[in-house]
Amino acid sequence: MNVTQDLSILQLILEASAVVQIVMAILVWISFMSCYYICVKWFAVRSARKKTEQFERDFWSGGNLSNLYNQAVNRSYHAGSMERIFEAGFSEFTKLKGQKGLEASDVIDGIRRAMRATFQREMDAIEAHLAFLASAGSVSPYIGLFGTVWGIMHAFRALGNVGHATLASVAPGIAEALVATAAGLFAAIPAVLAYNRFSHDIDRLSTRYESFMEEFSNILQRQMR
Repeated sequence: MNVTQDLSILQLILEASAVVQIVMAILVWISFMSCYYICVKWFAVRSARKKTEQFERDFWSGGNLSNLYNQAVNRSYHAGSMERIFEAGFSEFTKLKGQKGLEASDVIDGIRRAMRATFQREMDAIEAHLAFLASAGSVSPYIGLFGTVWGIMHAFRALGNVGHATLASVAPGIAEALVATAAGLFAAIPAVLAYNRFSHDIDRLSTRYESFMEEFSNILQRQMR
């Protein structure tokens, strides 16, 4: 027996039982989708952070709020999340400030509700696909473990028909089973690392958006006095 050939990863997968091959196919799909979503989220979070920093510089530079609003409306498709929150708040401000019978507190409450609704939509968009990474990181090891247990059971059933078991006859079945565990960890580790990193970055963005909403509300409230 050529042990090196028999114990190669590809050979083990090709000669594995149907259940183990299905498990491996599922883990390969999970790994591929995780890599895809990791790339998508990396660009999305990076873009959101850059647009937020750019808008903060424009907003706190002391420019006219009406001009900033017109710019936000004109490039609404390419605007960042903070810019859309500003647009929603200022749009509500211009609608409500001229209405008779409204107290300043009523106007500010309306502005905050408009910004909060936009904030929730933007956060939903930024957090898209994070749940898949979390699920991949938590479920993949168990899928791999299932393949391992099934492979070991299959190997021992085969050994029951052999009169004299040797290391050469046991090793391929055990190795086949352990490949499933390795594949599960391979799919899970990048997903867990990416999920933790993106969650941290998104939480920081969320904090910046909420701080901006409070500060912007205070600015508009002072303008109404």
